[in-house]
Amino acid sequence: MKHGLLALLLASACVASGQAQTATPSSSAMAAPQTSAPVKDPVSASLRIMLPRSQNNILGAIQSMPADKFSFKPTADQMTFGHLVTHIADTNYFLCSKATDVPAPKPEEVKDTDSKDKLLAAAKASFDFCNDVLSKMDDSKLGDSIQLFGPKQFPRAMAALYLANTWADHYAEAAQDLRLNGILPPSAQPKK
Repeated sequence: MKHGLLALLLASACVASGQAQTATPSSSAMAAPQTSAPVKDPVSASLRIMLPRSQNNILGAIQSMPADKFSFKPTADQMTFGHLVTHIADTNYFLCSKATDVPAPKPEEVKDTDSKDKLLAAAKASFDFCNDVLSKMDDSKLGDSIQLFGPKQFPRAMAALYLANTWADHYAEAAQDLRLNGILPPSAQPKK
C-alpha cells in the first residue's frame, strides 16, 4: 500500500508541478515562501484535483469529434472512437465504484454505434457519478483488499491509481483520434 500511495502522490506532485510551471507567479508570491499544512486524505484529494481537468478534456474531445467520425479507428486492430466512449463510461463507473466502495448504478447500456448525443450523455453521466462519489471519498478504506481484475486481490488504492491513469490514457487515445482527423484536442486549443 505504501508504494501505491507513494506513486500516486508522486504523480500528483508532477501534475501540480506541471500546472505551477504553466502559471506565471506574481513577484510577491515568488518573494515569500509558502508553507502548507499536511493534506488530509491525500489520495482522495488528489483524485478530486485531477477530476475536473480530466473530465473537461475527455468530454471536450468527445464533443469535438464529428458525429460521422465515431466509427473512425486509427488501425484495424484499434477500437473505434465510439467504442472508446463506451469504454470510458464503463471504466469510470467501475473504477470510481471500486475506489470509493460505493456500488455503481446500472445505467442504460450504450453501444459504440449509438448516436454521438447518446454516447456523450453516457460519458457525462459516468463523470457525474465519479464527481458524486469522489466528493465524499476519504482515504480510510484504501488499504482494504478488493477484487479488481480477475480473482487476484489488490488494495483499494490500486483502483484509485488505475482511475487516474485511465483518465490520462483515455484522453491520449481521444486526442490521437482527433489529431488523425485534423482536429486539435481540447488541451491543444489556443487559450481564450
